[in-house]
Amino acid sequence: MNVIKDTFFEGERPCFAVHDTRFERVKIYPGEAVGESAMKHAHNIEAFQCEFFGKYPFWHNENLVIDHCLFPIAGRTAIWYSKNVKVLNTQVDAPKMFRECDNIYVENVRFADAQETGWNCRDIELRNVDVKNGDYFFVNARNVTVDNLTLEGNYSFQDAQNVVLRNSHLTSKDAFWGAENVTVYDSVIDGEFMGWHSKNLRLVNCTIRGTQALCYCQNLVMENCIMEGTDLCFEYSTVNADIVSDIISVKNPTGGRIHAKAIGEIVIDAHCVNPGACDITVSS
Repeated sequence: MNVIKDTFFEGERPCFAVHDTRFERVKIYPGEAVGESAMKHAHNIEAFQCEFFGKYPFWHNENLVIDHCLFPIAGRTAIWYSKNVKVLNTQVDAPKMFRECDNIYVENVRFADAQETGWNCRDIELRNVDVKNGDYFFVNARNVTVDNLTLEGNYSFQDAQNVVLRNSHLTSKDAFWGAENVTVYDSVIDGEFMGWHSKNLRLVNCTIRGTQALCYCQNLVMENCIMEGTDLCFEYSTVNADIVSDIISVKNPTGGRIHAKAIGEIVIDAHCVNPGACDITVSS
């Protein structure tokens, strides 16, 4: 593998189609002509302690390892249409980091502005990741494994499929909206309208916070969960739920069973589909 280190590149596509190369302590600048796409169509690339100040540095790449690097605000929209990507121990201050990528591994990475990151990506693993300003994080993603994600940003994992998430804390309005085949273990999800229109959402040992949670769900399963500040839950949902806390109110569930420590109010009104089809019980 070639090694390029302790230098800089600037301008339009300075390392276009480079391959079998390791970059160490290299800085990428747009230059006077406001260049971009520094390493477009590259393959078999390693970047260590590099800084990317230009837009679109890694488009249409394959076999990419990025370690201890920096993507400042100007290095936006960094990795699109790429395969086999590892990002490790890196600071990302720019939005839209990933899109239309396959086989992504991200570990020990901090996203300071993760808006619209991860759209339409497949085969993703996230470990020890901290996300700020992460609206629309990994929308429409497929085959996602997550361990220890802290996320602040709304609409996370909307329309995602085949997701397993563990030991995480999402502060996110509309999380998992329209998602399918999602299992969440030992996590906190804090935000209103969580899980609407989802299919096969399973929550195990989780804490759910926020108004109108888990409505319009199909085949919702909750095991040993806590619900805090949750009212008007489960509207038009089919559910199998064991809740070890109180629930403020439950409204118009479509079917299944709900067991909670206590429920402040059960609303079954004239608009309920199949009234009485959901078995609702309390411990106290």
